[in-house]
Amino acid sequence: MATLAFFGVGVNLVLFLTRVLGQDNAEAANDGSKWTGTVYLFSLLGAFLSDSYWGRAWYHYLYQQAFFSLKLKGCSDEQSPCGSHSAFQLAFFNLSIYLIALGNGGYQPNIATFGADQFDEEDPIEGYSKIAFFSYFYLALNLGSLFSNTILGYFENEGMWALGFWASTGSSILALVLFLYGTPRYRHFEPKGNPLSRFCQVLVAATKKLKVKMMPSGEDFFELEGKKCSKNGDKKILHTQGFKFLDRAAIITQKEFNHMDNDTHNPWHLCIVTQVEEVKCILRLLPIWLCTILYLVVFTQMGSLFVEQGAAMKTTISSFHIPLASMSSFDILSVATFIFIYMRVLDPLVALRMNNAKGLTELQRMGIALFIAILAMVTAGVVECFNSLSIFWQIPQYVLIGASEVFMYVGQLEFFNGQAPDGLKSFGSALCMTSISLGNYVSSLLVTIVMRFSAKDNMPGWIPSNFNKGHLDLFYFLLVALTTADLMVYIACAK
Repeated sequence: MATLAFFGVGVNLVLFLTRVLGQDNAEAANDGSKWTGTVYLFSLLGAFLSDSYWGRAWYHYLYQQAFFSLKLKGCSDEQSPCGSHSAFQLAFFNLSIYLIALGNGGYQPNIATFGADQFDEEDPIEGYSKIAFFSYFYLALNLGSLFSNTILGYFENEGMWALGFWASTGSSILALVLFLYGTPRYRHFEPKGNPLSRFCQVLVAATKKLKVKMMPSGEDFFELEGKKCSKNGDKKILHTQGFKFLDRAAIITQKEFNHMDNDTHNPWHLCIVTQVEEVKCILRLLPIWLCTILYLVVFTQMGSLFVEQGAAMKTTISSFHIPLASMSSFDILSVATFIFIYMRVLDPLVALRMNNAKGLTELQRMGIALFIAILAMVTAGVVECFNSLSIFWQIPQYVLIGASEVFMYVGQLEFFNGQAPDGLKSFGSALCMTSISLGNYVSSLLVTIVMRFSAKDNMPGWIPSNFNKGHLDLFYFLLVALTTADLMVYIACAK
């Protein structure tokens, strides 16, 4: 229900920008990418305010959609674009979509972590169920968007935007009611503190002790004993090599030792070893995280340039007009199919052949996703080389993107949730969301750079308003080259 509400607005946003606001294709693709990027950038805010496990995002939806409903009737379908809009109307439009970004970003990083918390890792059965949970969780997200991409997409494509947005409002209200109904049955865990402050405390404490001499043996490192390894009851993490600069945060000086009372200390001056190691864990995740950003640049095209590419193709069967947003249904069906194939066929087969109960590792799955993404961009580029094709020729590129999602997103969720320490679980989930955000911003930047260099000397550029005069295929092939290079770097980092 939550995903239905979100995609009821987001899935056709590019078409709304072109048909209602009159933007050209490149500008609409950029604004759509920036908005999607902001949605997931707000996930950092959601992570830092998280561990309350309340879906406060839904409260935003109750009034977000009302702004969208302030639209003139009788325009905004494909044949009847709207005229100009006042500054007041544009301000309301931007306020509404960025409230949606704030609302969705608030719950996104917490929902996966909260779901994983419902399983006890110490229990063998629940531990296995937790691994399966991430696959089913992502499947549920995609099935939730299926209605938005088909039924709502059809009405919005016909110019009935207000109906689509009010349907999203109803879905968000129902989601809130269901969430509140199940609250007494959930497993709840006490908040572990702001992950950003825990992270910053180590950096600040280490910087303050730049001139303090470190003992080679590490005997002067500060750690609480026994069960009190941290005030939140997190598992104790032993000291590791690497990032030695951060070790300074755990050095206990004679002055600090003399003023310490009952193990109390100021974490902005002195951190325990476990807290320092938490930061090291996050820093070790960053190379893999950076490599996933370019994959998200590819994924972003499904909601922007794929839609605009489809608009320039034949979209009718007899007298029926195919809604452009409904093409992403093939992505959703691909996700559902490949999750089943992966869990029931591929993973057990690999586990049997490699004598490994877990099958493919998270890193292997993300590498496979990058390779499939390359194939998707090659397919999209080849389709663009031909004119006057049916929109159904886009199906292979949507299917390949869906297959890559299964390996990338589920692998990402498992990897960052598993590798992140107890005190920074929500921060680990936020890394997944922020990679989506940066992927959208990089996509917007890439489109801007390409248009600046290709639209010269009276040339329309690679992504003009009329795709028949441009070279969208070259843009897709550029993404093939960039993603291939990214895959090589990823393999080096994963090793």
